[in-house]
Amino acid sequence: MSHYFQTPTGQERRREITARFWDADWTFETADGVFAADRLDIGTSVLLRACAPPAGPGRVLDLGCGWGPIAVALAVASPSLLVDAVDVNERALDLCRRNAERHGVADRVRAFTPAATSPDEDRAVYDEIWSNPPIRVGKAALRELLATWLPRLKPGGAARLVVGKNLGADSLQRWLEAEGWSCRRVASAKGFRVFEVVRQGPSA
Repeated sequence: MSHYFQTPTGQERRREITARFWDADWTFETADGVFAADRLDIGTSVLLRACAPPAGPGRVLDLGCGWGPIAVALAVASPSLLVDAVDVNERALDLCRRNAERHGVADRVRAFTPAATSPDEDRAVYDEIWSNPPIRVGKAALRELLATWLPRLKPGGAARLVVGKNLGADSLQRWLEAEGWSCRRVASAKGFRVFEVVRQGPSA
């Protein structure tokens, strides 16, 4: 398993990176020991360019939030949105909180590990889930992750996932459909697929 999927113990060496999406320029703080420390990764960039933020109020989950580009951008773009940001890497969560504070949305972005969920968080349901999921954890672990969190969608809610074509995107789509999810490809760019996965049944 990659070191990005656990809390690092080495030196942080923090720095700033910039990115442009949703017609705005963004600056984020990153550090060693987190995924995509030196730039906004291509998959997340494709996801953000393919999907518009929710227009109204609601609750959204950023699954595998890293240093927070998706969670923070969603909260900034939709002022009435509440965003939960989940990751197993404590350093990434700290950066996510710092980036939320930097962009003035710390009151609406909550970053936590799956193991640290409270009873309120355990009962949480979401209007949308956004994720550049950790494909490299392996097929079984990835499917377990999605099987845990996708049922938190409200009926009619949608997950927006970006997956590398060469990292099993099409087989993941087939598995999701076999599990009863409505899964359609909404974009394809730079070797990545963007899927919209819709919950059609009752909420968890």
